[in-house]
Amino acid sequence: MSQSQEGEAGPLVIARQGHFHVGGRYAPDLEGAPMVGQMYVEFQIPHELRHAAPIVMVHGGQQTGTNWTGTPDGREGWAQYFLRRGHAVYVVDQVGRGRSAWNAQSHGALAPLRTAFAQARFVAPEREALWPQAALHDQWPGGGEPGEAAFDAFIATQAPSIADFARQQELNGEALIALCERIGPCVLVVHSQAGAFGWVAADRRPDLVCALVAVEPNGPPVHDVSFLGAPDWFADVGRTKVSGLCDIQLTWDPPLADGETLAFEREAAPRSPECATCWRQQEPARRLPNLARVPILMLTAQASYHAPYDHCTAAFLRQAGVTLEHVYLADRGLHGNGHMVMIERNSDAVAAIVADWLER
Repeated sequence: MSQSQEGEAGPLVIARQGHFHVGGRYAPDLEGAPMVGQMYVEFQIPHELRHAAPIVMVHGGQQTGTNWTGTPDGREGWAQYFLRRGHAVYVVDQVGRGRSAWNAQSHGALAPLRTAFAQARFVAPEREALWPQAALHDQWPGGGEPGEAAFDAFIATQAPSIADFARQQELNGEALIALCERIGPCVLVVHSQAGAFGWVAADRRPDLVCALVAVEPNGPPVHDVSFLGAPDWFADVGRTKVSGLCDIQLTWDPPLADGETLAFEREAAPRSPECATCWRQQEPARRLPNLARVPILMLTAQASYHAPYDHCTAAFLRQAGVTLEHVYLADRGLHGNGHMVMIERNSDAVAAIVADWLER
């Protein structure tokens, strides 16, 4: 942050800070009997604590907790923003990533990093134009090319992920529940890939997740989407997500019998040519009674690859009896954002929408 910004914001006064690990178990069947499955957590408690429930921030794919603690162009991140608003903040590194130790025997292989993927999805989607809204992207803080300071700073933060996404969901869901049990009722802020973990944690412990903020959560329901560019734009790909939202079965009403699976159907047509076609449950739809107990805010950016399909996630939840507020940033006057809203040029304005919703 520049000196002028720092002077305007004033000093950030912290009463207490530290770190710990949660979850994990000893694995006596592995060489050395290591601990596996643990999640790194760092926390800061502001001097003026104005909100009872701490905020837990969970990053997405290829990322680490640094998504929340600063931006590639040197500004304060969402962690500092919410600290200044009087929230205690806990920032994690997903299991097997960053400061949460990876173990090949327990966690399996890592997916390789691809700079070109990060550039096309996160930094400069307007150049590839793989989805209709990509051309609107203009909030990246820099030129978006190797050798440019903000681009290099962002790429330096990328970290390989456990290749098996279902395994990621199992490990991180368990670790987030352990974190909630340790710190008490909290607000989960999940981004992208971590959306799948947020549904699991809130479903298993709705008594401890007092609100869920899903920033472009992993989706769309049932099948992932491949981005083809014009004129066809979208195609369904990949596995069927067993719960529609993720690869871990959630709590349904009426319950699923042993061996029973949810029945899904594809809608007849997309809601517009710029959108992917949604999948939903076949009627009569089962309900998600535990998620229905948790206040949920979902955010979608104007130019992100989530713009064509986040409405499918909201519709899937609503069909299952879950009430949520789904905010399109463009409807609040925030235009040009891509997927990495917490580190783009107007990141504080996006954070303000979350902060105001939490305070309401």
